[in-house]
Amino acid sequence: MFTKTKIKPATFNNIGNRRKHLLLNERRRTKYDIYADIVEVIAKKGLCSLTRVSYGANMPVDRAKKTLNFLVSRGFVREIAVGDGRKYRVTKWGLEYLETFKRMRKFFAALEEQNSNDL
Repeated sequence: MFTKTKIKPATFNNIGNRRKHLLLNERRRTKYDIYADIVEVIAKKGLCSLTRVSYGANMPVDRAKKTLNFLVSRGFVREIAVGDGRKYRVTKWGLEYLETFKRMRKFFAALEEQNSNDL
C-alpha cells in the first residue's frame, strides 16, 4: 500500500526564511555589474550564444538580449553571424572595461572595509 507523506509546513517556512535571509544579505546588481558579468561570460567562453550569455549572467533571455545590443552598440562586444544564428565575442574595449571595473570594485571594497573599521 502507498502511504501519503505529509510535508510539514515548517519546512516551507525554513526554506522561505533562508531565501529571504540570503536575499537581504545580497545587494542588487547595478547595470555596471551586469555589463561586467556579461562581458566576463563571453570572455571566458570565447564565442558565445545569447542563451549561453543569459545563463552565465543569470538573466532572462529578453533582458540579456537588450543588454547585449547595448554593449554591441558601444563597442564592448562584437556580434558575429554564424549560420542562421548570432554569436558574441568580446572586443579589446570590453576587456579593458572588465579589467577597470574589477579594479574599481576592489578599490571600493577596500574603502568600505576601512570605513567600517573607523566606526
